[in-house]
Amino acid sequence: MTQTVPYTLPDAVRPAPGPAADEGLARRLKALACTAPLHDLDARKANLAGEYSVYAMAEIALAAIDLVTLHMDFDTGADHDQIVTRLLPRVAAQAPARTVTEHERVARWVLENLINVGSADRGFRAVYGTFGADGHYVRRDYDFKLIEEVPGPGGGVYLRTTDEAVNVLVGALDTDVTSAQIAAEVKLEVLISRGRLADAQLAAEQARYRTVQYAETLRRTLEATRRNVRAVDWLRRVPDMIAEALDHVADRYRHENAILTNIRKARDEAEDPEHKRRAAELVDIVKDCIRRHTQLQSRLLEAGPLFRAEQDRQAFAAPPARAGLDLYGQLVAPLLPLPVEQATRVTDVYFARGAGLRTPAAVRVADLVELLLTPPAERDHLGAEMPEPDLVATPDDSRFSDEQLEAALALLDLPADAPRRLSGLLAEARRRHPADGDLPYLIALLAVHAASPPVGTAHRQGEPTLLFAVDDGAELDDPEFGGADLIVGTARIAAGAPQ
Repeated sequence: MTQTVPYTLPDAVRPAPGPAADEGLARRLKALACTAPLHDLDARKANLAGEYSVYAMAEIALAAIDLVTLHMDFDTGADHDQIVTRLLPRVAAQAPARTVTEHERVARWVLENLINVGSADRGFRAVYGTFGADGHYVRRDYDFKLIEEVPGPGGGVYLRTTDEAVNVLVGALDTDVTSAQIAAEVKLEVLISRGRLADAQLAAEQARYRTVQYAETLRRTLEATRRNVRAVDWLRRVPDMIAEALDHVADRYRHENAILTNIRKARDEAEDPEHKRRAAELVDIVKDCIRRHTQLQSRLLEAGPLFRAEQDRQAFAAPPARAGLDLYGQLVAPLLPLPVEQATRVTDVYFARGAGLRTPAAVRVADLVELLLTPPAERDHLGAEMPEPDLVATPDDSRFSDEQLEAALALLDLPADAPRRLSGLLAEARRRHPADGDLPYLIALLAVHAASPPVGTAHRQGEPTLLFAVDDGAELDDPEFGGADLIVGTARIAAGAPQ
């Protein structure tokens, strides 16, 4: 969170008074931020190598969020490949003349962008402003995710939608889960009683999304308990939440069974085939809600024993192991400039303790006597004959040669005060080496790796400079490459701490 220059507005032009008005504005700004990644998909589809303007990427993204939400369970999530497979019919409907390979590429591209694979923490960030109690305008960061990858019980990786993604589906943000669930089911009952089955189906789907969100809140609480039992308020907040959730599940279970009876009655009495079909779909949706509430109830009943078991396990857990040793940065690099007589004192101490204990050759008196009385065996002066090794030449399958690497490093050897654009470096590589078609690819590869430079490693190894790359939002105008036109430069590393 960063603050601008303090400026107090006069009373005549101050925004709507009270924290509630400002909180409402912040919620609407967060709602816009949650939809921004979906709109960004349509803006960035021009960067794909090919003609993809026919695809509505935001529509495919909403369908992907819907599929992940409905296919994830309490313990596991949705399978990545299964979601891509279920997205293919919707993608193919937008461009039936295109190939299946292209449809699958579009589906995977949309799903990976919802996960935000290219970022370090795989999340999105938006900046919004509010007014503090003193009247100063404050900018705040809002970090959120839409679809996240979580480990499964069998060692696999599954997909789960976040609360923000569910809010994108139902058109609300930061809504109280319990009140939203009750309102959705009351609305569903009224629509069914009036025979508006099309609107009732939408309300039933929203109620199911709220059920998923309520279970997700409990799951995250239990996960936080497994990591650190002290980080969760099990004295007041969580027991109150569990008690309210159990009451909520009991009320919803009775309510949903009554709704299910009314839907079946409407299905059996309807003469219109469309009404019968919608009523049958409603029966399946409400049955799924009942199943999810039953599963949620079982998890709520297991929450108390899980807390006590984790409390016992973490209270008597062994202390964490010490951090490992960086042999190059902490041992080799400081010793290389020293004379041998000074360096050997350090290495002797290290290897004496690093080699560990040595088991004696004779651990009993009888073994020692036998070892001393046994005459030495005669050995050749040069030792036994060594077999001739059968050496096989390893083929060189690297794409780039040493000469290409030297040429790329020479182009990237930039002054510290004169960074350059990636587009200019690619153009200069083609101009200097017109016959080398792979050199621009090596330049682009090194620039992408420089987007996340290993500052700590370079500092420990005593490197004076470090190559870095920054994305300022400019698009790369190049005949072979797409994406961001990175700013590539060289940063100096201070002797005291990395900068």
